Amino acid sequence: MSGAVKCVGDEAVKAKGWLGAHKYLILRRISQFGIWGLFLLGPLAGTWIVKGNLTSSLTLDVLPLSDPFVVLQALLAGHVAAGSALLGAAIVLGFYIVVGGRVYCSFVCPINVVTDAARWLSERMNLPKGWQPARETRLWALVAVMGAALATGVMAYEMLNPVTIVHRAMVYGLGYAWTVLLAIFVLDLVVSRRGWCGHLCPMGAFYGLLGRGSLLRISAVNRANCDDCMDCFAVCPEPHVITPALRGAGTETGPAILSGDCTNCGRCIDVCAKDVFVFTARFNNAIPERGDTVMERKDRDAA
Repeated sequence: MSGAVKCVGDEAVKAKGWLGAHKYLILRRISQFGIWGLFLLGPLAGTWIVKGNLTSSLTLDVLPLSDPFVVLQALLAGHVAAGSALLGAAIVLGFYIVVGGRVYCSFVCPINVVTDAARWLSERMNLPKGWQPARETRLWALVAVMGAALATGVMAYEMLNPVTIVHRAMVYGLGYAWTVLLAIFVLDLVVSRRGWCGHLCPMGAFYGLLGRGSLLRISAVNRANCDDCMDCFAVCPEPHVITPALRGAGTETGPAILSGDCTNCGRCIDVCAKDVFVFTARFNNAIPERGDTVMERKDRDAA
């Protein structure tokens, strides 16, 4: 009998091949590094496709894009936003309302690469999960950020915002951004696994609220095929969002993952050898005919 240890996604690799079992992870890295590359082309190569940074940018001297999280702080602080900034924020808002607010977290945010690396290393070292603050903590952090801007007239959080610090540093020189990256890496590695993105980041809370009604959703449409391997829970940055969609067969819960916490990262699709999950629209949420899944049989036997 083989003593080999099963790793998350092994069955998906056997069923779909390595690329098929990592396609959305690869797409995320291409997106993240591609965005950095577009911003760096100007200062490094003199090719100004995109000017600015993630806070505010201008693409091809035509398309303004602004981070609505930052623009909202500015408005609450009493600053008069330029028309291009408001237009840019409206464009970004519209995009994330369609594709899901926390797609920003999984496909755009540069901090995601750092926290994913910390998560990967902590699992390889078998480190304990550590302190796990309530998920509502990030909502309170969001309230504090916006409240501080309103009360003081200063966008105080932008002096601490790791996304702003790191992305500006990527364009203009890293400087003390290394300290910020290291602090978040250590937090997620030894203090609180998935602590920053999953529990503390006010930007994540903002985009999560924005994505509550988004059209693009991941759905456990083939949940009757689930063999209860739990690989999707292991790779999901917000595993609590999976349970209602996956375990809802025969109840009033449809297969679409409707939680605003879902980042639409696609890793559950990658690692599922049974092709339980697909991308779909939120209104494609009809309850499938009752299947006798492995989980249901376990639940029935336990009862």
